[in-house]
Parts: sequence; C-alpha cells; structure tokens
Amino acid sequence: MKKTVLITGAAGGIGRALARRYVAREGVRLALLDFEPEPLAEIEAELRGRGAEVLALECDVTDADAVQEAVERAVERFGGLDVVIANAGTVHRSRFSDTDLSVYRKVMEVNFFGSLYTAKAALPALKRSRGLIVVTSSVAGVAPLYGRTGYAASKHALHGLFESARTELAEEGVRVMMVCPTFTRSPFEQRAMGADGAPAGTRRSMTGRIAEPEEVADAIIDGARDGRDLLVLSWTGKLAYLLSRLAPGYYARAMVERLKKGG
Repeated sequence: MKKTVLITGAAGGIGRALARRYVAREGVRLALLDFEPEPLAEIEAELRGRGAEVLALECDVTDADAVQEAVERAVERFGGLDVVIANAGTVHRSRFSDTDLSVYRKVMEVNFFGSLYTAKAALPALKRSRGLIVVTSSVAGVAPLYGRTGYAASKHALHGLFESARTELAEEGVRVMMVCPTFTRSPFEQRAMGADGAPAGTRRSMTGRIAEPEEVADAIIDGARDGRDLLVLSWTGKLAYLLSRLAPGYYARAMVERLKKGG
C-alpha cells in the first residue's frame, strides 16, 4: 500500500524538492501545505502531471486551528499519515542589538510553534500508522550562528522539544528524526527579515558549499528509510557540530571571521 507523506513549507526549496523526490523514488501520496497559493498550485499541477495523488492545502502554520483542519483533511482524504515533515520556516539576518522583539516572535511562531502545531495535529494518525515525524532544523540548531540569533534560538528550541518528545513517542511507536542542513540553494535566504521585520535585502555571504535542495531531500528520504534520529548534512555542518562542542571558543572565533567576510 502506498505511503502518505505530509509536508509543510511544500511550495519551495527543500519542501518542493522533497515532494518531487518522494514521488520519483517511492511513489507516495502527498499532502502539501504552504501559505503561498501560486507556487503551491504549481507543484501540485506538476506532480499530478506525473500521475501522483496530491492534496494541496493553503495553510499558515502559525495558526494552530488552520493546521489542525489541514491535517484532518489530509487524513480524511488518504485514510492516514505515515510521514509528517515539519519543514516550514523563516529566517532573519540582523544583529542581536538591533533586532526588534517582533522579529524574534515571528521567527519562533513559524519555526518552533509551526512545527509543534504540525506534529501535535498529526500525532493521532501517526500513532495508528506507527509513523515518523521529520523536523527540518539547521546546523544553527546544534551550533551558534552569528547574525541570526532568533533563527538559532528557534532551531535550538526544536531540538529541545523533539529530542525530548522522541523518548516518549518511541513508547507509542512514533519515530522522530531531526535534520540539520547547512546553507541550501533556495528562496529561503532571499526572503530573510531584517532587524525591523522588513526584507533584509542583499544576501549575506555564506560559508562552505551551498547544497542543492534535491541533495537535502534525498538525504532526508534515505535517513527516514534507515531509521536515523539525527542528520547533520555536509562536512561543513558536521565540523560545525563537533567544533562547537569540543572547542566552542575556537568555533566562535572562526565562525565570526568567516561570516563577516563579505559583510
């Protein structure tokens, strides 16, 4: 029987790549959630054109009731859920001293509470299927990140929540996998907020190789299949993860030096 996969933030970047690769590799049924109707309709039409069963739902993940309704519609349509990927996210680029409190709240609402609402809404269906929750975090969830304090805080919070929940949910047959990509080629960074919540404008330079969303999607699908709990992607990400724990002072200096290059 075909699996059913629900993806939030499904209209672009990693979410769109996940939808494409899941259909190509496993022929799954898809529930796609995103707050942008036009790109959502585009990926729905593309995948339907390939013969996939797709339910596309416009949904703002910061609205718990809207998430609950969308998940219920997906369960009603497909009869259940096997994999739920909490992938919707946002980011800011601004110094701690300059960043308005409203920016911190917005980042937490999307990245942390959006993932929480998604997982909680899907949990009854996942218990029945003994399914999997995948959470798109970041290397900023396991190491500091200069100039993105709110983003790092939201991603660290995801690890605290879901790594703790993993120990409980294992008793109920539900797995949790955390995914920590490094910088990935997508519209995500281009839409970053500045200190006042308005678009930040010119992209800041990034360290290391920029991953393609399809690479990240394939790694997630492989990790889900292999029963992984944590995926830290790329050698840059793994190095950051290890250095921030083993040599935090050195890591902080190196991070600041590299990220400051190019402004």
